[in-house]
Amino acid sequence: MPRHRTAMGRSTSTKTTGAERGGAPDMAPCPFAVDDRTIAGHVQDIRLRLYRPLIGLAVPALLYLHGGGFTSGSLEEAEETAAAIAAETPALVVSVGYSLAPAHPFPTAAQDAYRAALWTAEAAPSLGVGRGGLGVVGYDAGGHVAASLTFLARDLGGVSLAAQALLGPMLDPSLTRASRSGIGDGDRKGGATARLFDSTMADCARCYRAYLPEAAQRLHPYAAPLESRRLGGLPPALIVTAQNDMLRTEAEQYAAGLIAAGVPTEVTRFPAISHDALPGHRPALQAVTDFLRRRLPAARA
Repeated sequence: MPRHRTAMGRSTSTKTTGAERGGAPDMAPCPFAVDDRTIAGHVQDIRLRLYRPLIGLAVPALLYLHGGGFTSGSLEEAEETAAAIAAETPALVVSVGYSLAPAHPFPTAAQDAYRAALWTAEAAPSLGVGRGGLGVVGYDAGGHVAASLTFLARDLGGVSLAAQALLGPMLDPSLTRASRSGIGDGDRKGGATARLFDSTMADCARCYRAYLPEAAQRLHPYAAPLESRRLGGLPPALIVTAQNDMLRTEAEQYAAGLIAAGVPTEVTRFPAISHDALPGHRPALQAVTDFLRRRLPAARA
């Protein structure tokens, strides 16, 4: 049975207000129903968690892809972010429990996301979704999976994507664009910053080894979005970065590549926050929902 909640109910459970999270005050609550579905994934069944606004009007639909470096993360950990996007856009948000590495390496996560998009598009009429393409939002490794999904949708068809929003995405398996200046919280100096950078680099390398265990896989454009030379035909994009994030440079370079390919692209960098803070940062989520309202056809109807 669906559960009924409001965005305010979810956020107050954290015992912080919007202002304390560094952003705008909490928006008026929008009630929504939450229920889980199971669909066939690329190699195994995957769970979807649906957040459906209860507003009596047709809404747009989008997928949310959680972070966790390809090896961790869950629907439960993504719940507050997915719920906030659902309530504040408002939109049907389908949070995807994609298969994790190392048990399920590339391209399983991307293919799971593609199957979730196909399912959402097919189920849209019964879920109160208006006409028009879907959106996709991804954070961290979920940003990588979201980018891969846009390639799959363009190349394979079957589903139309109208917007993509990537928050602090992992896009470069080579890790050659990692920004040392974008690491830390602004208080660390010298050796402490170097140690944090090296530790974070090691964590990212471990995640990529789990997801892309074969060297040849790292040459595939779906596995290395930043290296792709064919970015045309992708949906309008919002790239959200954090000042204190070593992944900031690669994300902004990807945005530049999209712009050069003629893809309508917006870039927003938030100062004085870290990579980990992005999915709960109120101004970042506000930027995402504003973008989705402008780009998703059903949201403009």
